[in-house]
Amino acid sequence: MAASRYADLRLYGRLLCQSRPYWLYILVLFLLSLLSTPLALLTPLPLKIVVDSVIGSQPMPRPMELILSAVATNTSTSRLVLAAVLLIAIPLFNELLGAAGSLLRTYTGEKLVMDFRTHLFGHVQRLSLSYHDMRGTSDSVYRIQYDAPAIVYIVIDGVGPFITSILTLAGMIYITVRLDWQLALIALAVSPAFILFGRSYRLRLRKQSRELKKFDSFSLSVVQEALAAIRVVKAFGREEREQARFVKHSSAGIRARLRMTLIESGFGILLSLTTIVGTAAVVLIGTVHVKSGALTLGELLLIMGYLSQLYTPLTTISKRVVSMQSHLASAERAFALLDEEPDVPERLNARSLARASGAVSFRSVSFGYDTGRPVLQDVSLEVNAGTRVGIAGRTGAGKTTLVALLTRFYDPTAGRILLDGIDLRDYRLADLRNQYSIVLQEPVLFSTSIAENIAYARPTATDEEIVEAAKAANAHDFIISLPQGYESQVGERGMQLSGGERQRISLARAFLKDAPVLILDEPTSSVDLKTEAVILEALERLVRGRTTFMIAHRLSTLANCSVLLEIEDGRLVKQQVGSTAD
Repeated sequence: MAASRYADLRLYGRLLCQSRPYWLYILVLFLLSLLSTPLALLTPLPLKIVVDSVIGSQPMPRPMELILSAVATNTSTSRLVLAAVLLIAIPLFNELLGAAGSLLRTYTGEKLVMDFRTHLFGHVQRLSLSYHDMRGTSDSVYRIQYDAPAIVYIVIDGVGPFITSILTLAGMIYITVRLDWQLALIALAVSPAFILFGRSYRLRLRKQSRELKKFDSFSLSVVQEALAAIRVVKAFGREEREQARFVKHSSAGIRARLRMTLIESGFGILLSLTTIVGTAAVVLIGTVHVKSGALTLGELLLIMGYLSQLYTPLTTISKRVVSMQSHLASAERAFALLDEEPDVPERLNARSLARASGAVSFRSVSFGYDTGRPVLQDVSLEVNAGTRVGIAGRTGAGKTTLVALLTRFYDPTAGRILLDGIDLRDYRLADLRNQYSIVLQEPVLFSTSIAENIAYARPTATDEEIVEAAKAANAHDFIISLPQGYESQVGERGMQLSGGERQRISLARAFLKDAPVLILDEPTSSVDLKTEAVILEALERLVRGRTTFMIAHRLSTLANCSVLLEIEDGRLVKQQVGSTAD
């Protein structure tokens, strides 16, 4: 229990640090909520004035007498008018206060969530590919989109109202004790039950919340996976199977949500029962006090009014502690994502690199995605700047892994890779990756315009530079034939275009980046022979003056390479040096 309490305090501390830029707004929200306490204390006052000082002959509370004396004569009629004014003014002011608080709460909450999501998104992008390979993307998406808003419910909707409820409770207790300490003692006798019930249900709800979010994340994963592979799903007619997978995980989520609702309902019933018992006891004893003359009827009505408001903060505190568990579970998941360390860290005082010459060395490099399962073993090779390197081998031999190590998507488990004689790990990551242009077998386009997709390599490029890059990639002619030309939208993952058109836009992106090292991962394997010829012509222009690593199954694609590497079972089994193709 102590460890759990410490973990919660640490979690609250991290949430407060995350919300530090908005502390002023949160403080104003807190002050606005504090004003609700005196308003709550004033709410039953007009009724007491009417019963005791208008219908009856009891004097009004001293502050009210002073106010009345300052503006009018202290008569029965003026007292009634004052009570009527208070009946209108108190709720109206309360509504205005609520509107101001609601507007400020919305602004602060939205900014808090946006900043937290931005922090999470930035961190997820910095995590290594190995993390995404193992965990997938759906869980990260769920944590960013659905767990991040917990910061609002805890920092704004949780902590502020919790403190306000405590202060309101203290005020209610003080006034009730001043009116009748025996009734106050009886009313508070049930308060330990609120604490015990809250402690009992807190951990159960936290555990149930974690389970619920796990199932929700699984459901999202099924949807994302099926829609990303919709062509495969349709080709094999597996729509019903994917739907059944979704229903399976969603049904588990429904059962978890029902269990959570049952726990919350049971807690609510216990709180209501406790409140009813306390209220009944006060009514019984209060009636006796009125008959004995210890209390007036107006004072009993005032105490009953305060009693309902006494139990309201008690109930609020208990429910906040319990309902907060779902949001704390979300905050745990969000911070757990932030606590993930990249497998490819950047060293302190890493070297900057403007433009490399392109000389690459592999020195006894080994790598495995899992311990005990090497993908590359003891690979050594020297590549001079401007050399064209062809890489051949069976599927799964380790070809793509070799170039993934070159870009530091992963780090070798043994050995070193040098660029211009310096270990890759000594360079700043951003500078290092700026030295590479990559053209993949399956080109990746974003659901924006063609111009924006080409400019992704260099966002500051001018329209003229984008057009020149497209011409160099043999893409300009098909682009201008489209109704909107360079402003044509390519659709999700570029599916509005053919495979060859997508590949040529990918090549244009590489031309625009103008990096000294070029990586081509089977760029023509998924196109027809005619399109392949067009792409190869563009590639011939692209590789000039650059160190090039080209992976291909077709040996004809590697014909112009000056160095041919053959990889088998993760080992470099053959290295053939031909004439320079520059």
